Amino acid sequence: MAGTPFTFRLVTPQRLLLEAPIVSLEAPGSEGYLGILAHHAPLITPLRPGRLDVRDPAGVESSYAVSGGFLEVSANRATVLADTAERVDEIDRSRAEASLKRAEARLNDASPRGADASRGDAASRDIDRARAQRSQERAKNRLAIAKG
Repeated sequence: MAGTPFTFRLVTPQRLLLEAPIVSLEAPGSEGYLGILAHHAPLITPLRPGRLDVRDPAGVESSYAVSGGFLEVSANRATVLADTAERVDEIDRSRAEASLKRAEARLNDASPRGADASRGDAASRDIDRARAQRSQERAKNRLAIAKG
C-alpha cells in the first residue's frame, strides 16, 4: 500500500534538490524525528542535523543528509528549507572525515579566535567553540548517513 501522495520540496540556499510527489517523509525535528503523511496538520518546526527520508508513490525511498533548517507543512505540501542537504550518494566521505578532524582539532585548541584574540576574550573562544561543535556535528552526521 503506497499511500496518498503529497507535494514535497527540499531546498537549500544553493539549489532545489527535490520537488516531487511523495507518500511519506521522516525528518529530524529539533525534538526528535517527525513522520509526515498526506493531509498532515499545518506545522512549522526547526530541524537539527540528521537523516531525511522520503518515499515516493512507487515505494522507492531516498535519503538525504541535512544540517538543519526548517520544515513547513501546509495545504498537503511539505517544504524543507535546509541549511545544507545532499543525497546519500553525493556524500564525499573523505571530505567529511577531513572536516571532522578539523573540527575536533579546533575543539581541542584552547587558544582564542577572532578579532578579540589578542585580549584572550572568553566570548571569542565561545563563538569559535560553538562553530566548531556545529561543524563537528555536521561532519559526524554526514559520515553516519554515508555508512548507512
